[in-house]
Amino acid sequence: MDSSQDRNLPATQRKLQKARDDGQVTRSRDLGNLAVLGTGAIAMLMLAPLMLDRLKYALAQQLSFNATTVGQTSDILLRLHDVSLIGLGVAVAFSVIILPVVIISTVATGGWVMSLKPVMPDFSRLSPLAGFGRLFSKEQFSQVLKLVLMTAALIAVASSYFMSHLDEVTRMALQPSVASMPELARWISAGVTSLLLVVVATAIIDMPLQAFMFSSRMRMSHEDVKQEHKESEGNPEMKGRLRARQREISQRNSVGAVPKADFVVMNPTHFAVALRYDESKMGAPQVISKGADLLALKIRDLAKANKVPVLQSPMLARALYAHAELNQEIPGNLFTAVAQVLAYVYKLKAALQGDGPMPDQFPEPFVPPEMDPFSKLSPEAVAA
Repeated sequence: MDSSQDRNLPATQRKLQKARDDGQVTRSRDLGNLAVLGTGAIAMLMLAPLMLDRLKYALAQQLSFNATTVGQTSDILLRLHDVSLIGLGVAVAFSVIILPVVIISTVATGGWVMSLKPVMPDFSRLSPLAGFGRLFSKEQFSQVLKLVLMTAALIAVASSYFMSHLDEVTRMALQPSVASMPELARWISAGVTSLLLVVVATAIIDMPLQAFMFSSRMRMSHEDVKQEHKESEGNPEMKGRLRARQREISQRNSVGAVPKADFVVMNPTHFAVALRYDESKMGAPQVISKGADLLALKIRDLAKANKVPVLQSPMLARALYAHAELNQEIPGNLFTAVAQVLAYVYKLKAALQGDGPMPDQFPEPFVPPEMDPFSKLSPEAVAA
């Protein structure tokens, strides 16, 4: 494999944000397990006195029988209903306590993410080959190894705790149920605390491990970075088309400025450029409208309707159309050519107003060959 394809570069902010939008963030399941078990154990210790009292009362009611009770079997169903309500109340109380803690522990590792993509159907996961490949991935191996070690540690701690308290368990079994319940609660609480220590140690290891695995999964190759840069900057061809479209729209909108022009130069119908010069406000003449083909004809007609001089200067029209931007000063190497046209236009306007003689025939101004986009084409192509 080419070295450029090696994923040895850290993920960019754009890729991390995209992964976050897709619901992919660092999550630690063991931290969630710790939140459930730890909060459950604390809740059990807090609610144990109340639960024991209710349980004692329920057992006293349930285990008391007389001739009337035996004769009315419906009373058994009522007792079962009462016990079920007690169990349901305990479950709801635990849920109300544990659920917020689980949400907080989940948000603490990867933050709050609003995305439906993780729960959307993904038929690619149904592929046996893809599933077989995931079984032997680095992440799956680490998860399996972690679960094996955690299970072994839990079994070892539970076995050690049970064997060390075997006499206490035997003594509780021989006592009446009402008397043994407080001791059973303390025994269970101590045992759960011992198991929680294993879960705490696992969560402490799992959080940086999950962060490392996520970072490793997000790593990019040189080719990935280049492709992302191309996508963020935009495809050069598409950007070129977009700019061309924007210029076309701008040119269409500029037609309304033609009546303000001092003159229009054409080639003779393919290109039209309208220029304006105000020596009190401008350092050089500016192109205020330009267009090609049908738009050029529209500029010509609008200029004639507003008595704006329309002059035939093919090379100058092509050069201005190719190199001059709308509402910007013309290029410096076209100053002389445009100045010649302006001088002719001023003489023409003065003659029409009766302030001077009619100028001679319009001279073709000199345009540097490199400014004419058609200068490298054959005469037949230019004529076409």
